[in-house]
Amino acid sequence: GEINRINQVLRDTTSPQKTPVVRDWIRSVISRLDHYKAEHKTILKDATTLLELALWKANLDDNEGGIIEKEGVRTTRGRRKRARK
Repeated sequence: GEINRINQVLRDTTSPQKTPVVRDWIRSVISRLDHYKAEHKTILKDATTLLELALWKANLDDNEGGIIEKEGVRTTRGRRKRARK
């Protein structure tokens, strides 16, 4: 990929031009890394939001289950049944 490309460019570049060429290449690599880091951060933020919502919903479901059990319904293996008397 990138290493092969810069090696090819440097092979065809005169000695006085190599430093600016390498600088430009490094800048482009850093720019791409910054782009991917920002994209990664956005994906992590979205995933965190989804996880928080899922945990919030699970907590609500657990709390509702507790109320229903007090009203004579029990939960067994995820299925609600009438509580035994």
